[in-house]
Amino acid sequence: MNHLPDTCDLLIIGGGVTGAGIFHETARLGVHVVLVEQHDFAWGTSSRSSKLIHGGLRYLKEGHFLLTWDAVKERERLLREAPGLVTPIAFVAPIYKDRAPGRWMLEAGLSIYDLLAAKRRHRFLKPEEIVVQVPFIERHNLVGGYEFWDAQVDDARLVLRLIAEGQMAGGKALNYTTALSVDRDPRGWVSGVTLQDVETGEVRSIRTPAVINATGYWAERLHPQTNAKRHLRPLRGSHLIFPRDVLPVQCAVSFMHPQDQRAVFVLPWEGVVLVGTTDLDHRPDLVTEPTITAEEADYLLEGARALFPSLGLSLSQCTACLAGLRSVISSNADLAPSEESREHDIWTDNGMVTIAGGKLTTYRRVALDALKAAQPYLPGLERLSADGPGFEGAAPPAASNGIDASVWERLVGRYGRRAGAIVAGAHPDDLHCIPGTRTIWAELPYAAGHESVRHLADLLLRRVRIGLLLPEGGRAQLARIERLCRPVLGWSRRRWREEVNSYLCYWRHAHGFPWLAPPESVLKRILNVLRKKLRWKKKINFGDGSRNLEAQS
Repeated sequence: MNHLPDTCDLLIIGGGVTGAGIFHETARLGVHVVLVEQHDFAWGTSSRSSKLIHGGLRYLKEGHFLLTWDAVKERERLLREAPGLVTPIAFVAPIYKDRAPGRWMLEAGLSIYDLLAAKRRHRFLKPEEIVVQVPFIERHNLVGGYEFWDAQVDDARLVLRLIAEGQMAGGKALNYTTALSVDRDPRGWVSGVTLQDVETGEVRSIRTPAVINATGYWAERLHPQTNAKRHLRPLRGSHLIFPRDVLPVQCAVSFMHPQDQRAVFVLPWEGVVLVGTTDLDHRPDLVTEPTITAEEADYLLEGARALFPSLGLSLSQCTACLAGLRSVISSNADLAPSEESREHDIWTDNGMVTIAGGKLTTYRRVALDALKAAQPYLPGLERLSADGPGFEGAAPPAASNGIDASVWERLVGRYGRRAGAIVAGAHPDDLHCIPGTRTIWAELPYAAGHESVRHLADLLLRRVRIGLLLPEGGRAQLARIERLCRPVLGWSRRRWREEVNSYLCYWRHAHGFPWLAPPESVLKRILNVLRKKLRWKKKINFGDGSRNLEAQS
């Protein structure tokens, strides 16, 4: 907070991909901009997506051609400008004799999809070719399928790269900082924002003539919608995460769920496999952490079992799950969640611009639309255009340090021009990948020291993704992570233990399956009875966030 200026040209509230995109574009134009986020950067929807950069094939069926057109163009731009962060992925869509969609419907949709991208990237596969591409797939009534291409991304790293490059261009960005109020002058025009550090309680104000509210599903709490017929509809999307050896797929699979004929994906990502997503109205209060329900888990598991019946999939084989909320603009509450448009909406009020809705893929076009709406309050803003490059590349380091070309491309994709600093300052042993992931050890201390990490969850769930990729959130690697990161973070041993306990409890709540385990109180009573019966001398300690039994016989 002490490094914030007294005034700025524009203040952005919200550190998801929309806010980060606006921040990135504005800072590069030379605008004096500040971004604040009440949680961590990418804490919400922007780290809990399906990780896809895609045109949205299903939107063609609903007639949203312009949305698909924009998304396809943005997909192609991101593939060119951010290799290593945004990467192509092959999809297979199997066709079954007794299920929709049929061959000709898929052919028509994929042909339009390719036409929008100005390149042919789909082909029909015979049943035997499908089985080669996707072993273990259900073969009964399989009549063929299509292969087509889209792209995928590390969504949280996309947000973090946008913020980092905006900071390098002169912008200021703070996480764990909430906007208490938007202040106005006697005429009702925006004059500033009162901010508070959510952990220290420190409060201060910044004078600004313009505010962009990019808080996603929180947007109407800060600035109610001006159109009484259109409101935000928070929709929850959840995913199961399987190890690749449990669900061995090399390409993505798009299929219709047997229960409701919704499109569901099986997606290889970062060495694991995602199964998702659901699309449900989120009933709990928005303050409550979104988590997968038992019904959602059963629904996704049912779909995966129907597609891969021979694998015997079960929830006990999942290493984690994730759930996030989409901020969808709705004008018809009777529509099914999956039928709602993913297009964005903007409303303004005397210096206040609110942007909500949109897709991860089209974040830049959404950001530019928000800035166009803010131009009357920012007279010095240059002409906006989506034609220029969104990212800048980075030259390879002078010394390779044994870094493979593919690892270097991945680092540049995630860190941009800062990738060289990660390699240059690393011990050779830390340039190897963390077992079970594609993340190198050197990324951890760099992120801890340079990317506004306040808590261990920030580091393991968003700066790197090992909290989603490894069993128990990467618990087995915490000793080495402590050696690498605790000195950089400046935490005492006591603070580290507190952070570990907090992280493991949070991980079980947000990314585990709590309904599969007995309640902690029940387990504690059972184990303490065993201790007395067996006359163990050492009391069972639950203080480290573990349910393991440590005892001396």
